[in-house]
Amino acid sequence: MIGNHTEVSTMASTKVAITIPEVVLARVDAAARERGESRSAFISNVLRVALRARRDREIRRRLDALFGSEEVVAEQRRITRELDRVGTDWSDERW
Repeated sequence: MIGNHTEVSTMASTKVAITIPEVVLARVDAAARERGESRSAFISNVLRVALRARRDREIRRRLDALFGSEEVVAEQRRITRELDRVGTDWSDERW
């Protein structure tokens, strides 16, 4: 279940054996029960979210590197000034 929605997976699955400390497993089982999920579904969802967060951090890092570039910032400012010069005067608009 993600949020209030149970995710039905059509992806192929593989059974794996992992070692988890008992206290962690007990917390996983409790969290899965609270969400109405099996242990396997809960762990799969947690891993999916963790992998998505990792991917998002990498995307954010790349965007920060790109837009943190002084060259890119200078170009954005130049384009903004040009657009301001030729843009529409919105001062009479009543929002």
